[in-house]
Amino acid sequence: MSMKYSFFDDYSEGVHPELLRYISENNDDQQLGYGNDDYCKLGADRLRAAFNLPDADVQFLPNGTVANVIGLVTMLQSFEGVVSPNTGHINTHEAGALEATGHKIIWVEAADGKLSPDRIDEALSRYEDEHTVVPRVAYFTQATELGTTYSRSELAKAIEHAKSKGLYTFLDGARLAMAIADKSLGLTLENFGELGLDMFYVGGTKNGGLYGEAMVITNVALKTHFRNHMKQRGGLMAKGRFMGQQFARFFDTDNLWLQLAEHANDQATRLYVGLEEMGIEFDQPSGTNQIFPIFDNDMIDLLLTDYGFYKWDKISDKRTKVRLVCSWATKPENVDDFLWSVSRLVNGQ
Repeated sequence: MSMKYSFFDDYSEGVHPELLRYISENNDDQQLGYGNDDYCKLGADRLRAAFNLPDADVQFLPNGTVANVIGLVTMLQSFEGVVSPNTGHINTHEAGALEATGHKIIWVEAADGKLSPDRIDEALSRYEDEHTVVPRVAYFTQATELGTTYSRSELAKAIEHAKSKGLYTFLDGARLAMAIADKSLGLTLENFGELGLDMFYVGGTKNGGLYGEAMVITNVALKTHFRNHMKQRGGLMAKGRFMGQQFARFFDTDNLWLQLAEHANDQATRLYVGLEEMGIEFDQPSGTNQIFPIFDNDMIDLLLTDYGFYKWDKISDKRTKVRLVCSWATKPENVDDFLWSVSRLVNGQ
């Protein structure tokens, strides 16, 4: 790529060197396949300890779409569906993967990307009788696809409300590290584990991993035959040891998983503050590694000659919201260069 830097996503770079080192140093021994190896056991044990969920089952899956589909189908009968914000990843960017299994997504409008108690009630109101799909699962994302986040109290209230209505609760944690690293939300690893989610996954791919997500199952009723679902839907990896190794290293005593997220957040915050100081507008605040500034279209065309980023939403004929994403590998000078380029355009240079 000839551009100065890509802000397309948080997986454009490869793998954090510590993960590669750990894999390389533990590569030559023979282990059982399909997640039955010593490293998957170690990774699962460390993850359970980190979230203070000693009785949870932990299974490793190759990516977020597979994690979402397998996790959700284990909760659903054939006539049941999932309540999701309209912006939810399962509704917008997974090619209908969940609905291809025969389960409807019952989506509700959510300008901030979050599933609140009133939005849950709106979805529930659509169920009439045996002629309509039964809402059965509340789907949350933390951080959301719009870069927004739930505070701990906000998420706890939504989960409690969903459970009071007889819904299972599932959380897409592709960028969970970035949310927990945002100190303003009141979240820690331990108190996140106390929220009472039936199932959630801990993202690795978007936080410096090679590939892989860790599914955490706390509801006893959902543990049985989970691995059968994994096998049936292509999620049971013969060389699962590599996912186990990554999560064993992520959750070692230095908590690399949070360190990498803190770095990504810090660089995105520097971008956010720098752009805001130049008068660039945002329609949503963000304390994580995704930000969504609104630029004039002429400015976007000029910036795209040197930088990579996605045009996200059309605001008007002359203005567009874009997405800028920082990662574990984003250097301060990458941010500084982009801010310098924007300042020149703002000042007409």
